[in-house]
Amino acid sequence: MHTSQPAAGGTKSPGTLHVVATPIGNLGDLSARALETLKTVDAICAEDTRHTRQLLSHFGLERPLIALHEHNEDAQAAQLIARLQSGESFALVSDAGTPLVSDPGFRLVRAARAAGLRVSPVPGACAAIAALSVAGMPSDRFVFEGFLPAKASARRERLSRLTGEVRTLIFYESAHRIEESLDDLVATFGEARRGTIARELTKLFETVLDGTLGELRQRVGADANQRKGEFVLIVEGAGEDADAAVAEGKRLYARLTEYLKPSQAAKLAAELSGAPRKALYGAEE
Repeated sequence: MHTSQPAAGGTKSPGTLHVVATPIGNLGDLSARALETLKTVDAICAEDTRHTRQLLSHFGLERPLIALHEHNEDAQAAQLIARLQSGESFALVSDAGTPLVSDPGFRLVRAARAAGLRVSPVPGACAAIAALSVAGMPSDRFVFEGFLPAKASARRERLSRLTGEVRTLIFYESAHRIEESLDDLVATFGEARRGTIARELTKLFETVLDGTLGELRQRVGADANQRKGEFVLIVEGAGEDADAAVAEGKRLYARLTEYLKPSQAAKLAAELSGAPRKALYGAEE
């Protein structure tokens, strides 16, 4: 997999950076191709070398590991590019799932591509796509938002910008913020908007809950077990046309009232969004 053929003059041709998906829980989800790649590369670039060493140990593998995370990626990239150019090949992995999906790695991939090196995907598990596949939500168009901001004000600001989004929304969330995020989803999108919570996918306590956002908030609040683990939140997009226009109009109105009188804000928000002014402010036409 990693061997490079000698080029003219006896030098090795450049190596390949393999972007390898690893399991998100169930180790049986590691593909045969991923296993073969991990066996044969010169080294593995890992987000957490301790975690990856456990994965390799399970499959009876021993390969050199290189720590590559958000704090050292820029510094490591130049060295790794030089080694790739000399003929070595590497696998890039994250702690779980497909690398670069809310994980480090894109700087190395970008640098490798800029240097004209081959970057090859080895597909596999991805929590966002796995959750979408079982959510029962429209999947022909969707938008992945990753983790919401940790600070409440920034989180609400991010959500407010998505009220008019008609595509299905996908978020990641952690156990210690799941309740706060659900509170903000309800406050921003309303209790009646439909959603799905996919928790601990492919693991022993895998749970998929669906219902309105209000119902999901109540179920999570009432059951401590539903507040443990790793979460993917799927939220139904705003309705097309009229519903989306009203949602966007309300977002604009909320921002414009910071600078304009309510009647002026409603008039301008209605013009920009196409929503009825009454729906935004209650003013007479």
